[in-house]
Amino acid sequence: MKDIQVFRFIEELDAFIVTEEFKYVSKQLGLEEWNPVVWIGRLLIMDNDFGEHLFDNWEEREEKEVLAQKLGVDSSDLMIIVADKFINEQDGPCNIPEIRKAFWTDVLKSLRLSFDLLFQKARLMNERTKELFPEDYISDLEQRITRIKNELAN
Repeated sequence: MKDIQVFRFIEELDAFIVTEEFKYVSKQLGLEEWNPVVWIGRLLIMDNDFGEHLFDNWEEREEKEVLAQKLGVDSSDLMIIVADKFINEQDGPCNIPEIRKAFWTDVLKSLRLSFDLLFQKARLMNERTKELFPEDYISDLEQRITRIKNELAN
């Protein structure tokens, strides 16, 4: 089964945006929260809720707003790496900010996720949603997964 690219890097902005394909799949599977990669941020930052704020970088987005508009990109879609968000002060930091930024830029440029992982995560999130927010439960999730498998995953 295929995998899916999560981010597209925009060199001129030194920033990422979520790919259209990943946005579509995330929406269909119920993986979106305030953006389609919140759950990924949690996994990247030691699997805790601090990770959901990995791309809370409103000041950095404002700095790039004019250039983003010139490039036809909505600055609110920019995912900008702020090196200090990757520090765990319990036992570090071990690297300088430039190395952290370069490392995480490389990681996110190459980040591809399997559809199997996305389907597994969607099922788990949907069961939790059923308990906590029944109005948001996706009753046809398995049909959506089948459709995505047929359209994109093979």
